[in-house]
Amino acid sequence: MHLLIDGYNGNRNRLQDKTFLRQFLLEYPDILGMNRISDPVVLEYSAPKPEDSGLSGFVIIAESHISFHTFPNRAYINIDVFSCKSFDSAKALAELTERFGLQGVRSWVVDRGLEHFDPQIESSSAAHAQTSSLNT
Repeated sequence: MHLLIDGYNGNRNRLQDKTFLRQFLLEYPDILGMNRISDPVVLEYSAPKPEDSGLSGFVIIAESHISFHTFPNRAYINIDVFSCKSFDSAKALAELTERFGLQGVRSWVVDRGLEHFDPQIESSSAAHAQTSSLNT
């Protein structure tokens, strides 16, 4: 599963608070029932245009990763939760909306890597991939 979130009109103080964001990456894998296998990394970016500045962070989990990119001057955040273990995406979305004070969200759930778990999918995916590459 890959949950992708675009969050709008979030809490600007939280979106620019490096300590808050690092703590989020420390805690959130446990909330989802995932296993953190790296320390969180949060990096600050100062862009030539202030509205493009923000923080980016990630944590590696045994199941894959959790990452974000914030744009505090726009009150905007991108969040990705990618896991080979299923999780409750609606619950995750609600918790992230609350945590970051988001007033609006767009989200997508993408199923990825299914062929890893089901050989039947692998053969049909391979055929689809070949067909797709021929059509591009």
